[in-house]
Amino acid sequence: MGHDVKHWINGREEAGTGSTQPILNPATGEETRTLHLGDAATVDRAVEVAVAAQREWAQVSLAKRTQVFYRMRQLVIDATDEIAEVISQEHGKTVGDAKGEIARGLETLEFATSITQDLKGGFSENVSTGVDAHTMRQPLGVVAGITPFNFPAMVPFWMHPVALATGNAFLLKPSERDPSASNIVARLYQEAGLPDGVFQVIHGGKDTVDALCTHDDVSAVSFVGSTPIAKHVHATASAAGKRVQALGGANNHAVVMPDANIEFAASQVASGAFGSAGERCMAVPVAVTVGDIHDEFLAAITAEAEKLVVGPGDDEKTDMPPVITAEARERVIRMTDEAEKAGGRVVVDGRGLVVEGYENGNFVGPTVITDLDRSHATYTDEVFGPLLVVMQVDNFDDALELVNSSPFGNGTAIFTDSGHYARRYQEEVQVGMIGINVPIPTPVGYYSFGGWKDSLFGEHHAHGPEGLSFYTKQKAVTTRWPSQNETVESSMSFPTHD
Repeated sequence: MGHDVKHWINGREEAGTGSTQPILNPATGEETRTLHLGDAATVDRAVEVAVAAQREWAQVSLAKRTQVFYRMRQLVIDATDEIAEVISQEHGKTVGDAKGEIARGLETLEFATSITQDLKGGFSENVSTGVDAHTMRQPLGVVAGITPFNFPAMVPFWMHPVALATGNAFLLKPSERDPSASNIVARLYQEAGLPDGVFQVIHGGKDTVDALCTHDDVSAVSFVGSTPIAKHVHATASAAGKRVQALGGANNHAVVMPDANIEFAASQVASGAFGSAGERCMAVPVAVTVGDIHDEFLAAITAEAEKLVVGPGDDEKTDMPPVITAEARERVIRMTDEAEKAGGRVVVDGRGLVVEGYENGNFVGPTVITDLDRSHATYTDEVFGPLLVVMQVDNFDDALELVNSSPFGNGTAIFTDSGHYARRYQEEVQVGMIGINVPIPTPVGYYSFGGWKDSLFGEHHAHGPEGLSFYTKQKAVTTRWPSQNETVESSMSFPTHD
């Protein structure tokens, strides 16, 4: 068993005043570390430190701030193996997949290095005679991020580089299932020269979340997780007068048109459905075949699923790792059982998979189901596991209607050789992120990430330009410099431009 994972407060590890819980390896079921959980008192302590640190950090010049992020970028690159290995141990995903999420997180860190360009305000000369106007953006103060288990590096990186670069102090509450990566990042920020107290990590559950959402000195909360918790965070923090962005769940559809390259589409859908055992908010749990290609696509996706190697994330031969918990494994099995009882046809069955030497791991094989009614929960609900439902429709309009009928609107994809249908799809689909022959259309760091409908609560998407807007507030300044001899008669009328 490994070391204790503690809070990172004011530049050092602290045990806090809460309880502890084990951190389990999903591949073996064994306890690897002990996590110290926080409570309201832990949050109070961290916020008090953050308030004082933020006042000084906000006065640091943009040039010196960006130097911190240039150094941080290289430190993260150098520590990629260390971070990826601990993610694989605690989350279960393959080391290669963990390195991929670190690389995508670096995109936002790189965006933060150019914050000098993005924080420039506007200026207008002589908006009225002798009067100029300009705008400026300033930090909110102390802000919090609450992040999920499925991307313990990338999702926090969507938040803290932009929040910090714009002059805020940041409190991170990572998932208690795989928290160690966040502590490594805190250590690296310290090595990069970020002042103590500006970036802190607090571990815990609902009590810690609620304390962050209601604390008087926390100005904004950013959240990524399931839709029920996103609704709770949005309602709780908004009621406390905070700015909130809460990214919720998904049930992303990939539409496969008759003119698509079926083998290519199947390989890409398999990547989206089974990569990281389907535990991605941008996973593809639903494929929609259009026209008469259903059987051909089923054969192709079956071939893709059956060739996948399922095993522990630290094995180079592994394609698909375990799911995060025993409960997650049982959910996939239960939903498959329920679909089969309702008349669905299980084309690829992962329920009986056992990985030799890892009998206590949370393994379930790739699963493909078809002939399922569109009202069934296995189709409508977010599975968050390696289960793909393949639906069949007659034409493009039926496919579009099926996708738009979902309460979620996070991501979607269409596979086609037709520019006409691709253009119609991107214009008419009610989804925030769209891939054209791309199965997981996660935007690069200098764009912004976010869905529609029940996949997002709040006005702002994550990272990129919208992240900058979320973590700052604008001032508009109107300026006049009269000469010592200038006489201006007073007026009680509302000022006009002349």
